[in-house]
Amino acid sequence: MRRSPRGRVGDEPSVAGAVARFALAGLIAFAVVGVVSFLILRDVGTGEALKNARALTQFVGRGIVEPNLTEGLVRGRPAAVARFDRVVRERVLRDPIVRVKLWTRAGRVVYSDDKTLVGQRFKLGADEVASLRNGTVDSGVSDLSLPENRSERGLGKLLEVYLPVRTPAGRPLLFEAYQHFSSISSSARDVWLAFLPALIAALLVLYLVQLPLAASLARRLRRGSREREELLRRAVDASADERRRIAGQLHDGVVQDLAGLSFGLAAAAERTAAAEEEDAAAELRGGAEQARQSVRALRSLLVEIYPPSLRQAGLASALSDLVAPVTARGLATQVEVPDELDLEPEDEALLFRVAQETVRNTVAHARAHRLAVTVSRDTDRTALTVADDGRGFDPTQAGAGAGEGHFGLALLRDLAQERGAELSIDSAPGAGTRVTIEVPRR
Repeated sequence: MRRSPRGRVGDEPSVAGAVARFALAGLIAFAVVGVVSFLILRDVGTGEALKNARALTQFVGRGIVEPNLTEGLVRGRPAAVARFDRVVRERVLRDPIVRVKLWTRAGRVVYSDDKTLVGQRFKLGADEVASLRNGTVDSGVSDLSLPENRSERGLGKLLEVYLPVRTPAGRPLLFEAYQHFSSISSSARDVWLAFLPALIAALLVLYLVQLPLAASLARRLRRGSREREELLRRAVDASADERRRIAGQLHDGVVQDLAGLSFGLAAAAERTAAAEEEDAAAELRGGAEQARQSVRALRSLLVEIYPPSLRQAGLASALSDLVAPVTARGLATQVEVPDELDLEPEDEALLFRVAQETVRNTVAHARAHRLAVTVSRDTDRTALTVADDGRGFDPTQAGAGAGEGHFGLALLRDLAQERGAELSIDSAPGAGTRVTIEVPRR
């Protein structure tokens, strides 16, 4: 069989627990946002560092290299090459630039601080050709496996930045500067480190501001839970008072009037029979019998609305009165209650309410043949069990007892929690239903 969840008193929201859960969730969100922000800042920093590297190369190319270009350098005249080499070594080859090259459009190396490359020809890459054609500055990680880069293999990872320059005669050349990539990483790190403390501080302030709000919300939820329980208790008390009032009015009013009417009709039937008016006497006897049946029906209803025997004669008598109409319907019933239960009035009323609701559901929905109401006790608890052999149901599919007429049991579960009791429902389709409530001894 499948068992519905049990509830206990004290399950109201805890402020400390709610704030702790919120704080944990906030820390997780803080970590996620921090990691994402770090990755974004790192990318931004790398982009800024690359932009700075291109700007540096453009400054060197336009401000130093291009003004010192000569036709003699392009033709490879030693004096012009030596003069240009002095300029490069004094003013260009400074950290982070570690190597420079000048190329013609045909791929000939006009100048390099590595003299072994001067005069050699290599095929220019597509990006380099595009830079010459469009006059743009471009960059990329140097491919040290290429022949023209063999002399840079001992310098580590490099970034090459290239841009077109022109000789005084207007001849286009490609200026290429190689920079240590570690300088790019360092520059990127400096960028994101400049923003990271402010980001962390902002996230931390936002996180700390949320904690008092979470505590306030948790307190409001707990207060709402207590108010709901108080309203439920008042509703139950009001329901019990109203049941008692209605039962008293019916018993002292309508029931007594119908009882008197039945006696009056019976006496009138006897007088009419003595006058040999049999037809009228039969009608009066029928009316008297109908009045007596109405009295019996109302008294059965009074037991269901508010059992007078619960406080007067105890739980055993009230349960017997409760199942009496069920027995009259043809169900085999059994009631077992130990003597001298010695229960608190509230606990006794709770046990009866559970039995009353369960018996009502059994009659209305279970299509059962047998019904047993059993009360047992030990040193710690008193338990009431109502079991039938009806068609049963799936508590998980019925909202744990809230469907097909079982909404009353869901309400009783809340009442049980308030009294520190446990209400469980064992049922399965075709396997009957067993409802048990356990009340702690006080």
